[in-house]
Amino acid sequence: MNDQLEQFYLSKTEPNRSCLLALRDIILNTHDQLSETRKYGMPCFVYGKKHFCYLWIDKKTNHPYILMVEGHQLNHPALEAGKRARMKILRIDPNQDIDLANSLEVLNEAILLYQ
Repeated sequence: MNDQLEQFYLSKTEPNRSCLLALRDIILNTHDQLSETRKYGMPCFVYGKKHFCYLWIDKKTNHPYILMVEGHQLNHPALEAGKRARMKILRIDPNQDIDLANSLEVLNEAILLYQ
């Protein structure tokens, strides 16, 4: 992990820091073609050379979420489009255990779009 990414994670307070780091591990371990970079000041995960998803924190709830780049092509019930035309988000409550099965369903469905 480069210094800027490390600083992003370390600058967050608990429980968001641990939650974001856990989400990072989940995403990177989903597929060997996924890697992490930084885009727009946030962690960006790429599949090959295509943007796959981002990690960010909702300003209103102060909860992390995974922003799926091709969310408009995903039909998972846990994803929210909001006012976004292309992307959808998967909200995560940092005060509860991450729903690993749900998260992996979304990530694996998205990977199928990239293959």
